Amino acid sequence: MADNALTAALPDPIAERVTSATVKDGRATVVLDVAGLDPREREQMEAAVREGVGALAEVGDVRVILTAERRARRIVAVGSGKGGVGKSTLTANLAIALHRMGHKVGVVDADIYGPSQPMILGNQDARPEARENKLIPVASPVGVPVLSMGHLVKQGQAIAWRGPMVGNALSQLVDAHWGDTELLLVDLPPGTGDVQLTMLQKFKPAGAVLVSTPQDLALIDAARAGQLFDQAGVPVIGLVENMSGYACPHCGEISDPFGAGGVEEAAQRLELPFLGRIPLDLAIRQGSDAGRPPAAGDEAFAEPFRAIAAKLAAWLSKSV
Repeated sequence: MADNALTAALPDPIAERVTSATVKDGRATVVLDVAGLDPREREQMEAAVREGVGALAEVGDVRVILTAERRARRIVAVGSGKGGVGKSTLTANLAIALHRMGHKVGVVDADIYGPSQPMILGNQDARPEARENKLIPVASPVGVPVLSMGHLVKQGQAIAWRGPMVGNALSQLVDAHWGDTELLLVDLPPGTGDVQLTMLQKFKPAGAVLVSTPQDLALIDAARAGQLFDQAGVPVIGLVENMSGYACPHCGEISDPFGAGGVEEAAQRLELPFLGRIPLDLAIRQGSDAGRPPAAGDEAFAEPFRAIAAKLAAWLSKSV
């Protein structure tokens, strides 16, 4: 019997994890990749394989071999030294764009004091469950799982924690049951404090994306964030210019309230890739506030996010 005949007896999520399937003299041997699954999920998947393959007329016995050959889950940090530059909006929309490209991606909202991903991703009323002392990520309407302190505290509740508690909270969000998620985008808070240090020391991202508005003050803070990643040996994948150019809805004239081109110039000066620019568009703000991120649709203002996501995906494929 051919391999595809064996895998055809399995549900798609399980069939995708079959790396080899053969049958000889009535005995089927199925090699199953269970990387990223907890013990309970592995048992359930093995049982499903035995049931599905064992039901075939040509199979009298099923042998299941569990392996963990998949690539380790990678982390990409999205940061800036300054608040209010659009890190959270960029993170959510990059995750959605990557998901629509076929990548298995999740979001960690590491802004412990000011979480915003639940609002952007439209699941602020959800609460994560836990299994074996680990959180289970919350599903979102756009297909991207997410974990945030915004899911664990009441909406609007202030969090007043010292450094060690913040580091522990981040660890719980990252060390969760992410299943077959292969990439985590981490929405970092502004600055270069406890969350950033915990992320760099404990989880070592594969790379970082820096976002800034074009004005000089934001660029100075972004440069500080870049220095932190550089000191930790984390490559900066590139820079993104946000709130770049505003088109008047009445006359169509383009103005630049925050300046223009500053981030691209900084990227050239620092010899770093420039990933693209996101315009200052009312539709982006309204969609994010309403839990309908632009990248989830096909309107023109989703294109900048898709273009930047494509560059990020290309960088990840080359850095394996």
